[in-house]
Amino acid sequence: MRANCSSSSSCPANSSEEELPVGLEGHGNLKLVFTVVSAVMVGLVMFSFGCSVEIRKLWSHLRRPWGIAVGLLCQFGLMPLTAYLLAIIFSLKPIQAIAVLIMGCCPGGTVSNVLTFWVDGDMDLSISMTTCSTVAALGMMPLCLHLYTWSWKLMQNLTIPYQNIGITLVSLIVPVAFGICVNYRWPKQSKIILKIGAVAGGILLLVVAVTGMVLAKGWDLDITLLIISFIFPLVGHVTGFLLALLTHQSWQRCRTISVETGAQNIQLCITMLQLSFPAQHLVQLFNFALAYGLFQLLHGFLIIAAYQAYKRRLKNKQRRQRLDRTDIYYEKKPRETGVFLEGSDEAAVTLEPLEPVCHHRALEPIDHISSCE
Repeated sequence: MRANCSSSSSCPANSSEEELPVGLEGHGNLKLVFTVVSAVMVGLVMFSFGCSVEIRKLWSHLRRPWGIAVGLLCQFGLMPLTAYLLAIIFSLKPIQAIAVLIMGCCPGGTVSNVLTFWVDGDMDLSISMTTCSTVAALGMMPLCLHLYTWSWKLMQNLTIPYQNIGITLVSLIVPVAFGICVNYRWPKQSKIILKIGAVAGGILLLVVAVTGMVLAKGWDLDITLLIISFIFPLVGHVTGFLLALLTHQSWQRCRTISVETGAQNIQLCITMLQLSFPAQHLVQLFNFALAYGLFQLLHGFLIIAAYQAYKRRLKNKQRRQRLDRTDIYYEKKPRETGVFLEGSDEAAVTLEPLEPVCHHRALEPIDHISSCE
C-alpha cells in the first residue's frame, strides 16, 4: 500500500494520453462526467437531505451507535468477504480479483442516501452510516485489502486514494451541517428543500445511468465480470437486510442498512484503480466499475418500485378497512336506535293507565288510600 502518487511519470495515474490504449479516452470522459455529476449531486443532495436530519435523532444514533455498528459490519465485513468469495468461485485472474475486492472494500456512496429517502428509510442513520464508513475507510480499506490479498503475489502496489476520501468526507459533512442548521432555523422551508433535493437526486441518478450506458456502448467486458457486477450489489442488499434483521433492528433501519450495504462509492473505486494499475489494464477494470454502478442503480430502482407498490397496496388495504368499519357503524346505529325507541314506547304504554288511576284515587277519602297502595 502506498499514498497518492505525485508528479512522477512512472505512476499510472500520471500516464500521458499517448500511452493510453484505444478507447481509453472514453474513460477519461467517463471520469470527467462522474466527477462533475458526483460533485453536483453530493453538494445539492446532501444539503437537501441534511434538512431532514434532526439533531436529537442524530445524537441518539451517535450516543447508541447500534445501527451504525451493524452498518459498518456489513460494509467492511460482508462486502469484502463477498468479493473474495466471488473471486474464488468464478476463478478470476489476479487483476480482475483485485478490482472486485477493491469495489467490496469501498465505503458507501451518496447514491445510498437518495435510495434510502425513496424507501422511507432512516435518513439520520443513512447519513451517519455514509459519513462513518467514509471515515473508517481511511483505515479499513488498506486493512481489508491486506488481509484478503496477503496470499496473492501482486505485481503492483495498491494505492489508497486518501486525498479523494478526504474530499468525499468534506463534501458530505459540510452540506449536511448547513442542512441541519436550515432545518433547525426554518423547519417549514426545509421540508420544501428536502422534496426538491430528493427529486433532483433522482434525476441525477437517471442522468448518471443514461450517461454510463451511452459511454459504455461498444466497450468489451468479460462476461464473468459482467455477471459479478450484476450479482455483487444484489448480494449486498440481501445480506445487509438479513444481518440487520438478525440483530433485531426496526424495519425502517433494516431497509436503510440494506440499501447502504449494496451501494458503493464508484468514483472512489475508479480513482483507486487508476492510481494502482497500468494503462493497459484500465479499460477492462473501468468497465467493471461502470457495470457495477449501472446495476447498482438498476437494483435501487427496482427496490424503490417494489417498496412503493407495497406501500400503495398497504394504504389501499387500510382505506378499505376504515370504510368497512364506517359502514358497520352506520348499519348498527339505526337498529340500536329503533330498539331503544320500541322499548320506550312499551314503557310509555305500560305506565299510562297506572298514572291516572293513582291520581284519581288520591282524590278519594283517606281511608281508601291503602287500597291504592
